[in-house]
Amino acid sequence: MAVSPTFCAAMTLPVSLFAQGQSGLICGYRFDAQGKGRPMDLLEASHWLDDAAAQDGAFVWLHFNAANVAAEKWLLAHLPQADHCFETLREGVRSTRLEVVDQALVAVVNDVVYDFAQRESLQVATLWMSVERHRVISVRMQPLRAIDRLRIAVKAGEGFASPLSLVDHLLRDQADELITILRDAATKVDVIEDQLLAGRLGRRRVQLGALRRNLLRLQRLLAPEPAAMFRLLSRPPPSLGVQDWEELRHSTEEFSLVLRDLVAQQERIKLLQEEIAASLEERTGRTLFVLTAVTVVALPMNVIAGLFGMNVGGIPFADDKAGFWTMVAVVLLASAVLAWLLFRRRDD
Repeated sequence: MAVSPTFCAAMTLPVSLFAQGQSGLICGYRFDAQGKGRPMDLLEASHWLDDAAAQDGAFVWLHFNAANVAAEKWLLAHLPQADHCFETLREGVRSTRLEVVDQALVAVVNDVVYDFAQRESLQVATLWMSVERHRVISVRMQPLRAIDRLRIAVKAGEGFASPLSLVDHLLRDQADELITILRDAATKVDVIEDQLLAGRLGRRRVQLGALRRNLLRLQRLLAPEPAAMFRLLSRPPPSLGVQDWEELRHSTEEFSLVLRDLVAQQERIKLLQEEIAASLEERTGRTLFVLTAVTVVALPMNVIAGLFGMNVGGIPFADDKAGFWTMVAVVLLASAVLAWLLFRRRDD
C-alpha cells in the first residue's frame, strides 16, 4: 500500500505542532495593528513568534492549560522567557499580583464565583500571565469565566490595541464581578439587619459569619500588594509601551475602590455580629437574672421550712393556733424585702 508524501510529511511534524490539543493550547489569537483579533493555531504561532520583531504593532495571545504537561514543554521550546508563568504557578501564589520580571509583566488574576443560593459557596480559579510587547502567554489549572468572556469579546470584534489592554480587560471584569458579589452581600446583610431589629434572627447569624469569612478570603485573594503596585505604576518598563499604562492605572484605581467597599462591608458585618453578640448576652443576662430572682425570693421559705422541719423540741409557735399564718406572713415579708432589694439593685 502506497503512503502519500503529504501524510509522511504530516507524520514527521512535531506533536506539539501537529496536534494542538496535545500541546495544552486552549485558544490562540493574533491581533493586528488595529487591535482586531483572529484565531491562530500553534503552527502559526510558532512562525509568528520566530518573526515577532518584524510585526510592527501586532501581538499574539496564547492561552494554555497548565494541567497538560506538554504545555510547558512547548513554551520552553519556542518561548523560554515565558517560563515566568510556570515559575509563579509552582510558587503557589494565588493572590492578585502585578510585577515586572526581566522586562516582562507577570500578572496573577483570580476569577471568583460566589453562589449565595448554595450556602455561600466560594469558588476561585487563578490565571497566570506573562506579558511582553508582542505576546501574551496565559496558563490556568481550572476553567475561568473571565477568559470565556474575553474570548467572546474578541470574537465580537472588540479591539485590543496592546497586550496590556488584555490585562486591563481582565482587571475590569474582575472588578465588575466583585461589585456584583458586594451588591448581593449587601442585600443579604440588609435582610439579616432587618430581622435583628425585629428580634427574629434564628440561624441567620451563622450565615453572617460565613459571609464575613468569605469576604475576608476574597480580600486576601484579590487585593494586590500596595508597594509592588505603586512601584509598577510609578516606574513602568519602557518595553511594554508607556502609553498603555494610564489605562491600567485607571483599572487598578477602580479596583482599589471596589476593595475599599469590600472592607467597608466586612466592617458592617463585624458591627452586626457584635450587636448580635451583645443582644444574645443581654438575653442570657435577663434569663440568669430571672433564675437568680426566683432563687433569692424563695430563699426565706426554704430556710424556714428547713428549720421547722427538724423535729426537735423548742420549735416556736408549735402550740399557737395562728402560728402557721404567722410564719407565712414572716416568709412573705422576708421575700418581699429581698425582692425589693434585688430589683432596686437591678435598676441601679
